Amino acid sequence: MFIRLVMERWRFLLLTLLASLLLSGCVEYGLGVNFEGQHRGAIVQHIKLGEQLTRFSDSEAQQWLRSIERRAKQLRGSTRKISEQDIIVTIPFSNGKELASKFDQFFSPVVKKNDRSSADKGEDLPSFKSQLNLVQNNFFFWQRNRLNYDLDLRSLGVISARGNVIVSPGSLLDLQFSLETPWGARSIVKADHAISPKIYYGGRQLVWTPQPGQINHMEAVFWLPSPLGVGTFLIVLFILGGFYLKYKTFPWTPTSTT
Repeated sequence: MFIRLVMERWRFLLLTLLASLLLSGCVEYGLGVNFEGQHRGAIVQHIKLGEQLTRFSDSEAQQWLRSIERRAKQLRGSTRKISEQDIIVTIPFSNGKELASKFDQFFSPVVKKNDRSSADKGEDLPSFKSQLNLVQNNFFFWQRNRLNYDLDLRSLGVISARGNVIVSPGSLLDLQFSLETPWGARSIVKADHAISPKIYYGGRQLVWTPQPGQINHMEAVFWLPSPLGVGTFLIVLFILGGFYLKYKTFPWTPTSTT
């Protein structure tokens, strides 16, 4: 699903790649979900095209990058060009619901039948199932977040009419998925097809490397401070402090009657 961005020019790129016989490191794709707080974060993508890809199909590669820029702009995101073949896309979100919505809109766009290109018609192009879920639970001062990301890369290989794999899955895409949180995260490796991440910065960054040709399940739990809960607690302290300064006692203190 999220590789449907590549699918727009997949057929042409495959032909040129097979002709060149230089199929290592075609696309480096770094996908990250960065949380700065309970109501602030961003989906960050770092896309770098290999030299062999741009050497033989530069116009097609640039058109694909422009389509990524247009899609990011539709979601109020921004794009920063490091070079003609290297870009960073940032799509902000303000809560978990918006994260899931924008993630789905960007990587699994709804394509109308009338908008499909002639190159897609009649072709059984590889399909990629990608699904991100975020379950959030509030505990007054903190919010517990459980992120699940399932990515099916079994169809990444190119198969001939005889059923032989003519392009290995790992030769087309070098993919990483990362999660960054301010207080750190804990990986969960219990579900089927779960893979373990590498841990950086004391657990504040987890980086998974999905295996091409397989189903990949990535899961982590992390906590974020709740501004609403902290703000409510401070207001209560302020009210109690004012009450004590005025009456030299607290509301729950029993008073003697004459």
